[in-house]
Amino acid sequence: MSALLIAEHNNKEVKPFTLNAITAASQIDQDLHVLVIGCKADDVVKSISQTANVKKVIYIDNEIYENYLAENFTPVIVKQSENYSHIICSANTFGKNLMPRVAALLDSSQVSDVIKVISSDTFLRPIYAGNAFATVKSTDQKKCITIRPTSFDPASTSGGLAEIIKADSAEATSLTKFVKREEVKSDRPELGTARIVISGGRGMQSGENFKLITAVADKLNAAIGASRAAVDAGYITNDHQVGQTGKVVVPDLYIAVGISGAIQHLAGMKESKIIVAINKDGEAPIFSVADYGLEADLFEALPKFLEELNKLNTIQK
Repeated sequence: MSALLIAEHNNKEVKPFTLNAITAASQIDQDLHVLVIGCKADDVVKSISQTANVKKVIYIDNEIYENYLAENFTPVIVKQSENYSHIICSANTFGKNLMPRVAALLDSSQVSDVIKVISSDTFLRPIYAGNAFATVKSTDQKKCITIRPTSFDPASTSGGLAEIIKADSAEATSLTKFVKREEVKSDRPELGTARIVISGGRGMQSGENFKLITAVADKLNAAIGASRAAVDAGYITNDHQVGQTGKVVVPDLYIAVGISGAIQHLAGMKESKIIVAINKDGEAPIFSVADYGLEADLFEALPKFLEELNKLNTIQK
């Protein structure tokens, strides 16, 4: 049997984490099919059909899928699952909302947050906030799996020549309806895929002080993150939260400013290639995972850092 990957998109373009999930899914089963549920998403279908490792694209086009609702997507996936041994999705907000519903209806035990594919039925996943790893073998006839996208490289968007098949939609739910979408528009890199991330914690003391983080991020073309403590304190919105209950990031450079390093936060960023910590508490747990640590008052360190960045930009110009 084949593997079926659920694509995340906005009807115009494929979300980046879908490409990471394609890489992982192709390691589970080389006969990989991708399900695109949407409305007038022809560009998305074309893009995925040209992606490496994809053998077939199943396209369901209906106006009821113009806006994503897990309650509407689930019946479609269950309907299409008959000929597949694996149902796969990214372990982000999209997948965490969708896949448990699918697994429940298929009477399958979901394998979540997979970071390594050992075989078609055996997977490695983190537990205890990333402090231990479990090797999990699933004996379910249909396996529902979510992939931690940051653990896999994105698939190439060229070189593929997948067959495109149109399929029928399923009955829409009457219990839930889409009302409106509120999105934060930003020219910054997306937090989950950014090469550089600078995050602030409770040590920032106020939302106003996050302008120091913003100033540095502007110079580095970085995404802005935050600890849960900073989000809970109202310093910044929750879409910036990094950690076990936020977003998992694996940038080339992660700068933690005023973050103590609670286990929940470390679970979301400790796989970063280079970690820099700035904290006045030399005993803060964040220093245990940092490649470079600066024990200093952030309100003195960040302005100096920004000053050096300005000098560097002047020299380059």
